[in-house]
Amino acid sequence: MANPNTDLSGIDYRLAFDLAPLGLALSRQRTIVDCNQALCEMFGAAREQLVGQSFQVLYPSADEYERTGARITPILGRSGTYADDRVMKRVDGRFKGETFWCHVTGRALRREAPHEAGIWSFEDLSSRRAVKAELTGREREVAAFLMNGLTSKEIGKALGISHRTVEIYRARLMRKYQAGSSVDLVHKLIAG
Repeated sequence: MANPNTDLSGIDYRLAFDLAPLGLALSRQRTIVDCNQALCEMFGAAREQLVGQSFQVLYPSADEYERTGARITPILGRSGTYADDRVMKRVDGRFKGETFWCHVTGRALRREAPHEAGIWSFEDLSSRRAVKAELTGREREVAAFLMNGLTSKEIGKALGISHRTVEIYRARLMRKYQAGSSVDLVHKLIAG
């Protein structure tokens, strides 16, 4: 006799996907092939507006989309998974174009072809962390790494830029957030 606590034969997986509390997307070659209701609500778009679109529509800029894809490819190839906090952009609705912090986690179905097919989850962090300053794409990337505790050298390596360039972006962020120190900047970034 099947244990009712472990018998999954009656679960409607489509319904579970559609009603999951996190935004979910299935991808092929960085194109959305399916997504759930939470993802549509998060980005202010109907499912029909997202399915068949490149993930680029969710990014504040095409450059950030390209750089993120290049940065995560080797990591997905090694471990099969990737996660970070990044600034994303609402697609439509009353908040169209608004940027917000989002925790993104993904799994490649095949490590040897990281972008061939995958599943991605998106968690809207805007209720805990607001984007309070007008930031460039690079400033958003540097800010995300600073919040994860990386040094300028580590950020430079991850982004493929010099640590001195990272310091320039850190200084700009400090001015924009009126932070007196790097610790103060990180606190203000995390607090929103």
